[in-house]
Amino acid sequence: MKFPDPPRGAKAIPWRLPIWFYRAGLGWLLGNRMLLLSHTGRKSGKIRQNVLEVIDSTTDKQSYTVVSGFGPKSDWYQNISLNPDVELQVGMEKYRATAYHLDLDESEKVFLDYVNKFPRVFRSLANLIGYEIDHTPEGYREFARQIPIIKFAIKDPRKTNHMLKEE
Repeated sequence: MKFPDPPRGAKAIPWRLPIWFYRAGLGWLLGNRMLLLSHTGRKSGKIRQNVLEVIDSTTDKQSYTVVSGFGPKSDWYQNISLNPDVELQVGMEKYRATAYHLDLDESEKVFLDYVNKFPRVFRSLANLIGYEIDHTPEGYREFARQIPIIKFAIKDPRKTNHMLKEE
């Protein structure tokens, strides 16, 4: 599978706009389907942020699962692969978490559950990003085997108001 290039420059503005919702204290408007990921840049060492769609979460808020929409080329994905210690904000709540890759069986299950719950959302996002996917159960399974799917496990169930520290 060929992964689309992540947007750069002016094309990245719409993708980065939700970050400003969180920075303005309006993250709650995005609900539990989106999260703000704060992670450490692998080259700069600076804190970087991305807003990602949550495709699965536990009811006790102990984990959140996301997809790297632009595949392994995404900077956030490369950053968390090097340093999996991150901070999440979901709505108004902040958590420290550890990122890890799902195995292929779990990736397939989680992704198929997501597509079954939100088929129109997934089709729209796939088209927007530029994927050519066979919209069948087997096509979705194949996609789930190739796209990076990441679970963020909450380290401490108590909320934190501390952002990651720049070194």
